[in-house]
Amino acid sequence: MIIKLEAYRIFNEVSRNKSFSKAAAALYMTQPAVSQSISKLEKELDIILFNRTPKGVTLTEEGELLHEYVNSALGILDAGEEKIAEFKNLRTGVLRIGVGDTISRYFLLPYLEAFHIKYPGIKLKVLNGTTNEILAFIKSGEADLGICNLPIQDPQLQVIPCKEIHDILVCGQKYKNLTKKPIRFDMLMKLPLIFLEKKANSRNYVENYLKEQGYTISPEFELGSHDLVLEFAKINLGVASVTKEFATDYLKKGLLYEIELQQPIPKRSLGVVHLKNVSLSKATRKFIAIVDPGIIH
Repeated sequence: MIIKLEAYRIFNEVSRNKSFSKAAAALYMTQPAVSQSISKLEKELDIILFNRTPKGVTLTEEGELLHEYVNSALGILDAGEEKIAEFKNLRTGVLRIGVGDTISRYFLLPYLEAFHIKYPGIKLKVLNGTTNEILAFIKSGEADLGICNLPIQDPQLQVIPCKEIHDILVCGQKYKNLTKKPIRFDMLMKLPLIFLEKKANSRNYVENYLKEQGYTISPEFELGSHDLVLEFAKINLGVASVTKEFATDYLKKGLLYEIELQQPIPKRSLGVVHLKNVSLSKATRKFIAIVDPGIIH
């Protein structure tokens, strides 16, 4: 088919120029080579494609019919090659990112802006979900990558830490006296606690750490968003477990106060997650490089 495709390209050029010699010049071929290619194609198809005259060539009725299809097919192929070139040069395409609302708001937005400025032809599709939902998006092929709360342990996934974050406890004015000195875990357990709901990876990380220290939490409130956790703490409904980097505005404005623990919760990371052993699109590689310039893609 590759050989015949080249023959069809020659046939199309001869049809357009109505001359073997002009077609040969346009294709940077010799006239005998063009003539031989057309004769071979006519033999394979068992039809005469051109009427030969001293002034040039004209298409036969069968040639006219074939030309309609060949011209259309070659046009589609050329368009396809152009689209491939656009994808390679990041002039078109789609990048699908799985991310939660909180990480999207407090971490991802500047990177989305930077990518869009650099590659305006790439459509960005953001899929919202919990960490587990994002991992399911990636495994099913619905998302090219995800930005998630770590740790994540999954043999199918490549995890690239990209930002260190810290889980802390905060309170409003009512509990401000707790900020005078670091508190013990047993004191913490006596307070009304505000946590994210159980399906949140960040909640599980803090809860598991406390279990390792011998303490089981029983939160007064279990909420669906980090912003709600901050707001509940601000109106003095209890002591909240939050991500420090996502609570900066509240802390700077004095709306919330950090409560130190005698044994601080170990830091963790946000990370870029994608399937292992799967070739990443050029757009995906470029986006990861923007999020973490230290990664070579």
